[in-house]
Amino acid sequence: MSMLNIFNVSGSAASAQSQRLNVVASNLANVDTVAGPDGSAYKARQVTFQTQLMGETQNDPTAAGVVVSTITEDQSAGRRVHDPSSPSADADGYVTYSNVNAVDEMVNMISASRSYQNNIEVMNTAKTLLQKTLQMGQG
Repeated sequence: MSMLNIFNVSGSAASAQSQRLNVVASNLANVDTVAGPDGSAYKARQVTFQTQLMGETQNDPTAAGVVVSTITEDQSAGRRVHDPSSPSADADGYVTYSNVNAVDEMVNMISASRSYQNNIEVMNTAKTLLQKTLQMGQG
């Protein structure tokens, strides 16, 4: 594996973590949303990663890294609160909120941002090593 492939691997991982951060941000923005006119509330979304092995892609057989394979919706039931005075209440007086758990999403956000930072640090370290190697060749 070439030293330059490190940039492909870390770059694809940083891109995947960026997509994960966008999904987490969407989930957090919808923590307290209630069911719409169709009766269904916002469903939390989760990102699934897949390893891309070297030689798997036809376009670039040397490419390796991480890709987002799917973004799935959590099908668990949303939180139901008894509030008959709410205009969003159903016939039984319950309001259905999204199934997003703010604490889980904050943990997910911290994990994604740390992973993103680590991948950027890997690329910076590889760049520094390549620069030092070039400097050795000049001397």
